[in-house]
Amino acid sequence: MSIVNEDMTLEQAFSIIEEDLKELESQDITLDDSFKVYRDGMELLKFCSEKIDKVEKEILMMNNEDEQDVI
Repeated sequence: MSIVNEDMTLEQAFSIIEEDLKELESQDITLDDSFKVYRDGMELLKFCSEKIDKVEKEILMMNNEDEQDVI
């Protein structure tokens, strides 16, 4: 089951990553649990990276449109 859902915001993803980091720092976590938390964290990081890339592309497109309007 995926930890990421379509309606998730970057802020929610970052919050879960912070919680996961605290859990990984715990001395009580098992190896199996730490691997699951790590795998979920990697999925969240990929989600965040894709969201940020999408926003960057939209900004670049907007900037290009603005430059064309000026010329």
